[in-house]
Amino acid sequence: MSATRKMMAQNVPSNRVIATFPSAYNVETSPYKKNNFHPKVKTACSENRTGCVGLKICKAVLVGDVAVGKTSLVNRFCHDVFDKDYKATIGVDFEVEKFSILNTPFTLQIWDTAGQERFKSIASSYYRGAHVVIVVFDMSDEGSIASISRWMEDATASSNNPLKFVVGAKKDLVSQAACRAVEERVLDIAQSLGAEYWSVSAKTGENVQSFSFRCVSLTFDAAVLREVESSGNASQKQIGAIISRGIN
Repeated sequence: MSATRKMMAQNVPSNRVIATFPSAYNVETSPYKKNNFHPKVKTACSENRTGCVGLKICKAVLVGDVAVGKTSLVNRFCHDVFDKDYKATIGVDFEVEKFSILNTPFTLQIWDTAGQERFKSIASSYYRGAHVVIVVFDMSDEGSIASISRWMEDATASSNNPLKFVVGAKKDLVSQAACRAVEERVLDIAQSLGAEYWSVSAKTGENVQSFSFRCVSLTFDAAVLREVESSGNASQKQIGAIISRGIN
């Protein structure tokens, strides 16, 4: 590991170190069947062949109706706080979180977009190039469930095959029976969208870190795999060019 990357990895807080691959909330219904980092990724990390991944910033975008709990989810994960006095996001806010994954530094930029219709044109400009799209809905609000597909369609239109998640927030506000009923409905929606589903509570912290680590690990795995395969393709082209020159 280079001195710069070693320093970056060492400076990451202990609660941002990921050494094992997190499981999905519902393994059977997740479109992402990974239960471990790709062998090529693990090898690249152990041999310090991750290219520029440690120096790049990957982008996650949170979308959903107003007051569904997007900002609370971000605040719980990034700052481990919960503010019951809700303040609507104006336009967009973002946080930058640094991780050490398999001893490799990794940075995720989390964009928290406004749910109000009047900010839609502003927020939509930030969807472009997202590596992760997270649609958040309120488990106690029927209307926010009906909006899931629309938000996912809008947020993924200008991104190249991002990872997709549907997250039910405010789990603490519904009974266990109601939670199961909502999950059964929304799991079908998530599957139709090719997204992974999670239920969380920013107030209690339930599943927030597990979801976040799952999201980050899938993003990291995909980023390193792209880098490794891109480097491999470049090497093959160079070898082919050398052989071609030798033949001619």
